[in-house]
Formats: sequence, C-alpha cells, structure tokens
Amino acid sequence: MNAPAKSSKYIRGESGDWEVVIGLEVHAQVVSKAKLFSGAATDFGAPPNSQVSFVDAGMPGMLPVINRRCVEQAIRTGLGLRAKINRVSVFDRKNYFYPDLPSGYQISQYKQPIVGEGEVIIDLPGGETATVGIERLHLEQDAGKSLHDQHADYSYVDLNRAGVALMEIVSRPDMRCADEAVAYLKKLRAILRYLGTCDGNMEEGSLRADVNVSVRRPGAELGTRCEIKNVNSLRFIAQAIEYESRRQIEIVESGGKVKQETRLFDSRAGETRSMRSKEEAHDYRYFPDPDLLPLELDAAWIKAIEASLPELPDEKKARFIKDYGLSAYDAGVIVAERELADYYEAMARGADAKLAANWLNNEILGRLNKQGLSIGDCPVSAEANHAIIAMTSDGTISGKIAKDLLDIVWSEGGDPRAVVEARALRQVTDTRAIEEAVERVIAANPDKVAQAKAKPKLAGWFVGQVMKETGGKANPQAVNAVLKARLELPEEG
Repeated sequence: MNAPAKSSKYIRGESGDWEVVIGLEVHAQVVSKAKLFSGAATDFGAPPNSQVSFVDAGMPGMLPVINRRCVEQAIRTGLGLRAKINRVSVFDRKNYFYPDLPSGYQISQYKQPIVGEGEVIIDLPGGETATVGIERLHLEQDAGKSLHDQHADYSYVDLNRAGVALMEIVSRPDMRCADEAVAYLKKLRAILRYLGTCDGNMEEGSLRADVNVSVRRPGAELGTRCEIKNVNSLRFIAQAIEYESRRQIEIVESGGKVKQETRLFDSRAGETRSMRSKEEAHDYRYFPDPDLLPLELDAAWIKAIEASLPELPDEKKARFIKDYGLSAYDAGVIVAERELADYYEAMARGADAKLAANWLNNEILGRLNKQGLSIGDCPVSAEANHAIIAMTSDGTISGKIAKDLLDIVWSEGGDPRAVVEARALRQVTDTRAIEEAVERVIAANPDKVAQAKAKPKLAGWFVGQVMKETGGKANPQAVNAVLKARLELPEEG
C-alpha cells in the first residue's frame, strides 16, 4: 500500500486535535466519438434526446456492443497512473431505479475492474511531494440527466448522456486536508488531459468527483465516512470538505455519532445536506452482465498502447528542471497544461530558458488571465515571443521596450523584429548618444547634481530622466556608467 499524503495540519476542535481523512471517486468522461455500448454520438450541447440509440433508451432485446476505443482509453489512463492493467475484467449490472436510467440498471464493473492499483504524486507547498494511492479504475455507463426546472409540475429527462463512457477512478483515503484533495484532482486532471483520455472540463460535467470525508483522532481507527456526491468545481470540493469535516467534528464532540450517508453540497449556502443513507454493494445486487463476455486483453495490445504514451507531467517537469534550469515551482506551473508546456518549449528552444519562463509566467499568462483567455487563445505566437526574448537577451531591446513591443504585437500582430525596425525601437547603446542625453539632463537640473554628489543613491533619479530623454531606448547599464563618470560618483560596494 502506498504511503499516505502528509497532513498539512490538524483541525482544532473543542476537545483537541482531529485528523480529516479524504478519498475521492472521480468520474471522468472518456474522450470518444461514440458511447460505451452503442454507436450514438457524445457531442456536448446537442438538443435533448437527439443522441440516443435503442440500447441507451433501454429498449427490450437491444444488446450492448463494447466500444474498443473506450477500452483503449481506459488502458491508456491506467498506464498513465502507473497502475496494474488487469488482463481479464468483467462487466456487471448495478441495479437501481431512477427515471434517467431507462433499463433499470447501469453496466459497470465491480469485483474485476479493468485497472487495479496505481498512484498519483501530488505537489505540496514548500516543494514537498506526496503519493496518493489509486485503488482501481473501472469503466461504466453514465446515466441520463433529470431536469427539474423546465416545468412547474413535471420533471423532464434528457438521455443524451445515457450510455456515455465513464472511467471511475477511486483513490485510497490518503489525503488529509482540502488543499491535498484539490492538488490531487488538479494533477489527475492534468494527466488525463496529457493522455487525451478525458477533456477535464468540469463546467460541462465531464470531470466530477464524489468526495468521501471522515474524521478521527490522530492515529486512531478510521471514522464513519460520508460521501458528498457529484461536486464539479475545485473550489466547491474545498468548501465541501471544510464544511463537512467541521460538521462531523461538532457531532462527535457533542456526544453524537456520524451517520454513514450520501450528501449533496449546496454551493449557495456553502454547506452539505443529507441526500440518502449510504448504499452498500448488496443494495445494488451486482451480477455479471449476461449479454457481455469477460473482457480479455491481449498483452501485445497493452504494450503498443504503452509505447504510444506521451511524456507525462512528472517526467516533463523533471526534464524542464534539468534541461532548462527552471525552479521546481516554475516548471510545475508550466507543465500543468500540456498546451502551455508545448508553447513554452517553442519559446525557450535556443533562447534564455529562465528569461522565457519568467516572460511566460508574468507577461503572457498575466495578460491572458486578465482577459479570461487560455494559452490556446493567445494572440501572440510562441515564435513571436521567442523573437522578443532573443532580442532582449542580445541587447537589441531593453526589458521596458520588450513590454511595449508585446503590447503592440498583442493588439496589432506582426513580426516583432520587423516592428522593432519599423518603429525604431532598438536599444541605444551608442555611448556618444547616451553622453549627449546625460549632458542635457544635467544642464536642465543643476540643483540635483549637488544633491546626487552628496547622496549617490539619488543618481537613480538621473537614470530615470535620461531614460525619458531617450524614449526608454537607452541601455540602463550604459546610462549608469556614464552618469557615475560624469558626476564623479564613487563605485558601489
């Protein structure tokens, strides 16, 4: 069994310290053009009930046919989670009634899932890491969606989602606070997106989590857990854990007992509410689906899938630290999204890699965040930013001009090198031109000269004035050197 993630802190109750124990059951919608057991489409946002086959609608006599692509995506995910791929797995019927489940059962996996134990390494504050164990990954059908706000007297059912392939990824109870749970889900989402097996879009419901929370005295036996269903936001997951752990602590400290139950998170009130008592496996009357043979995987196929895996976030982060000399923090930020990491590499190749990382994290991502854009929507290409970085490194332009240049290219487009030439933005390094600018500033401010000689730190004011005089084009180091010589200031240090 994997070592649990380290606890960042205990929660202080009225009667002492408490430890929160957290496990997540993540439902990730498989990237596939067809559903798990039918050929119906899976496009998001289609008109209600427009993507429903006879199988999805539970029509009598309709037989499920497994989608090979969905199986491949599950194997791919298992390999990305460093998990055991089970060569033989079984599909079961999970029996329960709900209006958006037409057949009265869900085809899922229970005792023999397609993927066994694995692990996810999460990044914690201070550069520490921790391992969260994966207990299993199994394939299952999604249910439809009940709509309760379309009519005053009736609920509507949309079966477009019914039969869509889900991977349920079950963690071990290795997390000890909301921050660790959020870090785990972020990392899991990144892995899925790198692999191309789930788009990770929580707003559209293609990634959602059931959150299991219990509390105990440090080192004691596990407490009674409650499951918070279908939370589809990182912020809501953190809020739900914080509220639920406090609720359970208050119950136990007041002499009560926590009931094992399923709860919902009310995001408006910021609290969890009871939904139903927690079901056990026997309540679902699991049994092997008689219409589906056991799934037997060929070892050569698994090896071929493994050979096709991309470089994953942990490996890419280690390479960025080694090859580009980045800090663990900067590398972690950049590799969090595959598209961002690819953009950075195109920027940094053959350039000052650290300068490129700072430029990307501060200037590019800063602008994108303000405008609510992703790196894929960036109006300035990686190649254009590479040119800006290169010109900054070789002294063609100053850091200030680089920012002005980015503003121009961001709004107007164009080749940065051509813009520099067309608008005469080259940095002034000619000593004679800088000396002339210094003389003009000194002549206009004779009173400041005596002050600067008395207090050399005031020479910075002159630097600013010379930069204004040259339109920000003068090389700041050259300006400093000329000013010190002209004002006869002592060398620092």
